[in-house]
Amino acid sequence: MRGFHKIILATTALAVAISPVMAPAATMSSSDNKNKDGTTKGASSGRKDQEKGQRDIPKCTKKLGTLAIVEPDKQWWRELNLGSPEAIIKLFVQQSGCFSLVNRGAASQSSAMEKAMAANGDLQRGSNIGKGQTKAADYFLQPDIVSSNKNSGGSKVGGLLGGFMGGTFGAIAGGINIKKSEANVTLELVNARTTEDEALTDGYARKSDLSFGGGGGLGWMGGLAAVGGGGYQNTDIGQVIVLAYLDAYTKLVTQLGGLSGTPGADAPVRSYAVQQVVTMRKAANAKAAVVRSLPVGATVYPTGNKEDVWWEIADENDNVGWVQNTALAPAK
Repeated sequence: MRGFHKIILATTALAVAISPVMAPAATMSSSDNKNKDGTTKGASSGRKDQEKGQRDIPKCTKKLGTLAIVEPDKQWWRELNLGSPEAIIKLFVQQSGCFSLVNRGAASQSSAMEKAMAANGDLQRGSNIGKGQTKAADYFLQPDIVSSNKNSGGSKVGGLLGGFMGGTFGAIAGGINIKKSEANVTLELVNARTTEDEALTDGYARKSDLSFGGGGGLGWMGGLAAVGGGGYQNTDIGQVIVLAYLDAYTKLVTQLGGLSGTPGADAPVRSYAVQQVVTMRKAANAKAAVVRSLPVGATVYPTGNKEDVWWEIADENDNVGWVQNTALAPAK
């Protein structure tokens, strides 16, 4: 039997032990505008529930990079009459301070339209909208569930991972069980540059992990679910799914404690293509000994060493030498 509070305490303790990334939970002190439980005096019960829920979101002392949230191929939430969990995950990310968020949805499409109008000369002078302004995503985060098929009885969304990992895992994981109000979800973090999986965590929650109020709601978790929207606050299973994602996100942040926070610098260097025949030399001057001649179209990799317009590069045969950067352009 798993208790959600025990999970939170265990993962937080682990984060403090292995990494400086996780920030200690903020201590709430009594003040003129605060109740003893840290909630705002005079706030509605719903607002108080939201404040309590947001306090349990893990916090980071530094950002680990920029993040774009992508939906899985199977939109499992539609089978439960829920909205996409993207808004819930965004809430966790924003409140935790662990990543900067970049939008790759409707807002990104609208931005592309503005840039197209700027390129066409339709925008006012001084609008400062154009190419080269969009921030790159360092990571993609995909929220999913352990299984994805709901049977006709409506008691279980079953079988994806259980199918190819064996019946035992599927039985233990449980997927989404509506009758028992339990959920087993996953968060997958992918490096945008290398496409490597940086982390894959699962989150589990069930109705008994928190005592439900007399009105049939999950108390503060219902308030947190309401912030995310998508109808998750309206049903027991919706609130349990939010709780499961909070579990998965807490584990994810703890697991990522070893990341440098400079994913762009850590990624393999970007390649360049030779635009005109150029001579690679052993030093950064035109009289240095020749290493080889590079033909048009050759792919080279800057080492990071530079002297004025001279760049040190390596070719695909691991020859290292210097060329003038005017002969190079980013490879497409």
